[in-house]
Formats: sequence, structure tokens, C-alpha cells
Amino acid sequence: MSDRVSEWFAPEAVVEPKEGGPFELYFEPGNTTGMNTKGCKITKLVDEKELQFTWKGPDQFADIMNMDNELTIVKVSFEEVDHETTKVIVEHTGFKSDENWSDAFKWHQMAWSGVLDSLKSVLEKGEGNLCCQPE
Repeated sequence: MSDRVSEWFAPEAVVEPKEGGPFELYFEPGNTTGMNTKGCKITKLVDEKELQFTWKGPDQFADIMNMDNELTIVKVSFEEVDHETTKVIVEHTGFKSDENWSDAFKWHQMAWSGVLDSLKSVLEKGEGNLCCQPE
């Protein structure tokens, strides 16, 4: 599972597909202190239907959303359209309403769009575009 996630999301991943299993993405390989979701867990898993996990934002939002008691939740739902097509829905909740959180929300809207485009690309063409890479 971790190897598959590394094809389209983050270059290094530790994902164990079970409730309570890690959902750790390392956007800069080897960096365990920043730009990662270290400590995040899968909170719900329903085969072929739903994946839910805790989430840490990128370093620029670490002070508002990366403390253990402030983690947001990502829910990914899968709906079969036909035998060859699945609709993927990402719901990211737990954002607060102040200005800092507004910036984090906008950033995540952009990032999740890119992640879904990368997933589509890897499934259709065998090549993804990893998220949040340093320039």
C-alpha cells in the first residue's frame, strides 16, 4: 500500500490499510520533522467505500493545525459510476473560522485538487505528479 501511495501522493509513505494504522506521508524523503503527516492514523476504513484519516497541514500552517489535539480529518469516499469509473470525493473537515485557518483552507483546496489530478493520471497513464514537492 505504501508503495502505491508513493506513486501519486508523496515520495515516501507509511500507510497500513487498517483502522488505527499509520497514514504517514513524507513530502521530503528523510525529513521527519517537517512537511509530513507523521503520527496521523486511519480512523475508518470500509473496503471499496470509504477511507478516513487524521491530517497535518504543511509547515506554514503547523502552528494552527499540526498539534495532536488540533488535527483535521480527511474522508475519502468512493462511488462506483460504472465498471470502469469510480467517483472519488474528498471531504476535509476540522478547519476553524479565523484568518489563519482561512488561508489553510484555501491552500488545501488547491492541494487536494492536485492530488486528485495526480491519482487520475497514475491510474490512466501510469504516471502521477507528487504533491507538495520543494522547488
